[in-house]
Amino acid sequence: MKTGRLEAFSDGVLAVAITLLVLDLHLDVSAGHAAISTQLREEWPSFAAYAVSFFFIGVMWVNHNAVLALAVRVDRALLFYNLILLMFVATVPFTTSTFAGLMRDGGSDARWAVLLYAISMEGMAISFGLILHRIVRHGLLGQPVGEAEARSAIRRFGLGTLAYPIAALIGLLSPPAMLVAYLALAAYYMVEHTAILPSQVDADPA
Repeated sequence: MKTGRLEAFSDGVLAVAITLLVLDLHLDVSAGHAAISTQLREEWPSFAAYAVSFFFIGVMWVNHNAVLALAVRVDRALLFYNLILLMFVATVPFTTSTFAGLMRDGGSDARWAVLLYAISMEGMAISFGLILHRIVRHGLLGQPVGEAEARSAIRRFGLGTLAYPIAALIGLLSPPAMLVAYLALAAYYMVEHTAILPSQVDADPA
């Protein structure tokens, strides 16, 4: 099939997931409430986790569109790889709220929260890598690319599959430091959207 239905379905899931993130942000404005500045200071884990997760899903949406723009069609395997990606995207609001709520508590619950959040991120990284690999290696591109370009794209875009577990290990020692690491990875993918741009595809003599 063409890519349109896949993109429309994916956009809907991504939009819902990114919207649900905000539902876990709360301030008490009832009579006798604590100062807003105090509440913001006490609830900083929720706002920090929200910002990181929001940018992750946002960058994922941008790069998802960039990668699918290279394809002229999708096959059955790509549909299932994309479904796996969306499954992990849909868990992000849950893992974000769990992580934010337990970040400062320490102990086994905090470690489980770190691992749950890391599983969401690693699952997105692996499934996105499978999507790119399928498009590049199985004739779904609009125009073929050279072997060196294809290998470089898959390797560079797959950095997250190695970096996310390292960030998770950091999180077991310091959950706030893990958020900083994930934010750095999101910034990386803002720049490294894909190594196979349309102009490079067009320029390929193959």
